[in-house]
Amino acid sequence: MSRGKYVLWLAIPITAMVCASYAQAQTASRKSALTIEQLIEIKHPSDPVWSPDNKHVVFTWDRADIKNLYAANADGSGAPVALTTFPEGAVADSFWSDDGESVYFVHEGNLWKVPAGGGEAKPAWSTQDRGGGFRPSPDAKRIAFVRSNRADDQGARKGSDLIIRWLTDGTESTVAHDDISIRGIVWAPDGNSLAYIAGSKIIQHDESPAYSGAKLIYRVSEYVPGQIYALKLNGGKPVAISTPGEYGGLAWVDANRLVFDGQSKDFKKYSIYVADATTGSVKTSHEVDEEKFWSIPDWGEAGAQPWPSPNGKWIAFLSDQDGWDHLYVTPSKGGDAVQITKGRFEAWRPAWSHDSTRIAFDANLEDHPGDRRIGIATIADDPAQATVTYITEAAGTNIAPNWSESDARLVYQHTDTHNSADLYTIAAREGAQPARLTDSMPADIDHSRFVEPQFVHYPGPDGQQVPAWLFVPKNLDRSKKHPAILWIHGDGVNQNYDGWHVQRNYAVYYSIHQYFLQKGYVVLAPDYRGSIGYGRDWRTGVYMDVGGKDAKDAWLGGNYLKTLPYVDANRMGVWGLSYGGFFTLIAMTDQPTLFRAGVDVAGVVDYVMYYSDPYHGDWTASRIGTPEEHPDVYKNASPISHIDSLERPLLVLHGTADVNVPFLESVWLIDEALKKHKGDLVSFMMYPGEFHYFSREHVLRDAWHRVDQFFDTYLRAPAATAGATSKAH
Repeated sequence: MSRGKYVLWLAIPITAMVCASYAQAQTASRKSALTIEQLIEIKHPSDPVWSPDNKHVVFTWDRADIKNLYAANADGSGAPVALTTFPEGAVADSFWSDDGESVYFVHEGNLWKVPAGGGEAKPAWSTQDRGGGFRPSPDAKRIAFVRSNRADDQGARKGSDLIIRWLTDGTESTVAHDDISIRGIVWAPDGNSLAYIAGSKIIQHDESPAYSGAKLIYRVSEYVPGQIYALKLNGGKPVAISTPGEYGGLAWVDANRLVFDGQSKDFKKYSIYVADATTGSVKTSHEVDEEKFWSIPDWGEAGAQPWPSPNGKWIAFLSDQDGWDHLYVTPSKGGDAVQITKGRFEAWRPAWSHDSTRIAFDANLEDHPGDRRIGIATIADDPAQATVTYITEAAGTNIAPNWSESDARLVYQHTDTHNSADLYTIAAREGAQPARLTDSMPADIDHSRFVEPQFVHYPGPDGQQVPAWLFVPKNLDRSKKHPAILWIHGDGVNQNYDGWHVQRNYAVYYSIHQYFLQKGYVVLAPDYRGSIGYGRDWRTGVYMDVGGKDAKDAWLGGNYLKTLPYVDANRMGVWGLSYGGFFTLIAMTDQPTLFRAGVDVAGVVDYVMYYSDPYHGDWTASRIGTPEEHPDVYKNASPISHIDSLERPLLVLHGTADVNVPFLESVWLIDEALKKHKGDLVSFMMYPGEFHYFSREHVLRDAWHRVDQFFDTYLRAPAATAGATSKAH
């Protein structure tokens, strides 16, 4: 074995977990009871794509990170047909052939093809050549992709080529090259031009802190943005587009113009730019100055704004300039923006109809922030005269509308209190009845066991009311005291919903809480300040106060639980993922006797460390400045500094491949706990190769059973017993 440094991830159990047989636990449960194994089988649909004839929808169905392609009848008749059955890995970026007879998709770096009616999936060409960034032309007859060249004799990469290949016969041509990289390919509407980003790269920073040992390397990634280029395919050289600082949301307005957005380094100025693809010159189309920071959510499933209309006349975007996230439209050639939606609610995920006269979107309701419905804004030819109608009536969360090729119907995702994410279609008019395309839950799950949440409020540290979702087990004997769990969601800019979460990453947590409810736990899930769904002021309430009032909003949920006559104040647990893990650590150290036990899943342990990671530095600085500017704020956001205050058992779970919150954070936490003589209170489980959001079956199975046993050990026993065992971990 080499004596040099090498990358190695190591499990470091501090104490032995109190073990009980998983098999015995399942045997003891009643036949109709929910099981962890059943919940892991719940699938999550995503990326629906309409067929050219509007009769079918192809989509990805994800079961425990195994993603396969399915096709469904758009009217909801029959069951979806599996187009692929890969035992592992994923499918992505599916699109229909121009004749609608086949579906193309990407799998393991190659383009594949499968008959739309079902059949054997095969590579698109007889000779495979791994690539990336596959993007079909508007007429679906060509594919643009990136081929990375092999390393030279010195091991250096020789850059990337931008390739265009015909889907009919595999004829290809190289249209651009960059010595570093090419990514982000976007076709012009007429298929005669491409835009792409060249020269972006990841700089790897390796470190081996003393507390981990010199032979363990932890890698931190720094992203360096590249240059936007526009390229006419009929000849000529790529044209560099002047990009002022950081940018995103690249799209074509028409055959000659591009649009993208950008933010200042401190996140206080947001701009939309329109670029001339021939000259590379850029004009500012719209600009927003924020007092605190620009905070419109930009998760991948929402799409990247701004959104140009297909006819190139308009640009749609979201803004919170009136205090709520709303839909706006501005002329692409310049002019004032017009606000389309108005009210004390938040609009999101707009999608233009193909004829550019309507925009579909989803929005919550003023008095139901956890529900979302599908709306349609009819723009016609004058945004100032736009009208808005809503076409979904059922409770739950209806999100991400996607127009059919004819603009007659929409496909969207729906969740509610009895169903995880499923796909539906609906006619684009008021009064239409939706058609259900999928049923993502296993047939043996008893839906009647699911508990519906109650929307409640309790006072935060400054008296502001904190919204939260309370789950009380069915048929609970309210004359007795029962254990309770406080769940703290992650991401900061996220929220709980009235039912299953819309994201697969958090839907798995909603599922496990339904399991805890059937075992008799009361569950509370707060939407602390910083959460979305409640307007700009609530979301930006973390400014210069991360780990302050927002963390108190969260752990004060424990005080609220204590007011419920059927909750045992001595048997309350707390847990959370990411930002929620960060708040869990604060709760367990700032209020060391409030909770009997806590579970930190990939939580931030210190914001100076988080800021030092180049991947997160600007985001952190936009909210709390730099450590030099505001050392007091950073001190407040450092639960690891108070680990000596820990008095109750803590379970830490973390994946080694986590880039959102690097695994090293938990390694440091464990080291500090040992130094402060808290090793008897802390248990640590690491998951090799797992990302921030647990997704693979074996990881979910182990994590959920581990958390289940941990909470059972410390919360289900009578208070006196739980107190006696708090140090005997």
